[in-house]
Amino acid sequence: MKQEFIERVNREMAVDFPAADLPPREALAGACRILAREGHESGLAGQVSARAGKTEWWTLQFGYGFEEATPERMVRVDEDLKPVSGGRPNPGVRFHVWIYRKRPDVNAIVHTHAPYASALAATGKPLRTIHMDSAMLHACAHLPEWPGVPVADDEGRIISGALSNAKCILLANHGLLTAGNSVEEATYLAVFFERAARMQLRAMAAGGFKEVEAALAEEARAFLLQPSIVRATFAYWQRRV
Repeated sequence: MKQEFIERVNREMAVDFPAADLPPREALAGACRILAREGHESGLAGQVSARAGKTEWWTLQFGYGFEEATPERMVRVDEDLKPVSGGRPNPGVRFHVWIYRKRPDVNAIVHTHAPYASALAATGKPLRTIHMDSAMLHACAHLPEWPGVPVADDEGRIISGALSNAKCILLANHGLLTAGNSVEEATYLAVFFERAARMQLRAMAAGGFKEVEAALAEEARAFLLQPSIVRATFAYWQRRV
């Protein structure tokens, strides 16, 4: 009976929230402003990017903060981070390229030094599934050792290898990264990642936590990652900013 209800919700959500079809630059600008509102700003640290073809990507021009993002401030870069159009990118985008090469399913990446994710990253502990509201992040990857400032190829190899087939990863002594099949999904995962890290730290401070049963977490992850739910949530956050 439960599966029948889930399938019904899937059908109805798909009808009510069809694809937004936002151009990548517009979607990235919206993502940046959402992340800024959610407290992910850390000076000029952190990057967002999205595919612009097989060997090119869109990203925010270096020197602008998330809350300053506009479609016009997105730059198009090649595999060597040389601008194809627009200004210069954040040099930290280099390790994104390694993920895109290994993961054809990934069309957008969000990396931030959000405060609670960064605090959890400093503990050496991975992100766990302890609540329904973090189930979309179930089986989050973990890089237990910081490889250094990610502006060279070694960091790209290490981070992309640790991410493997996951959609998100906690980077030790660093921050969070999400890899989505759309800008909307990568943003959705990043926002809930920071909230999940905050929840886990609070639970740890209160004495510990109980993890969600794996089978139920997987079921919830599949439900919460429905494209229609992702799109509807992203649209809601855009209206707020």
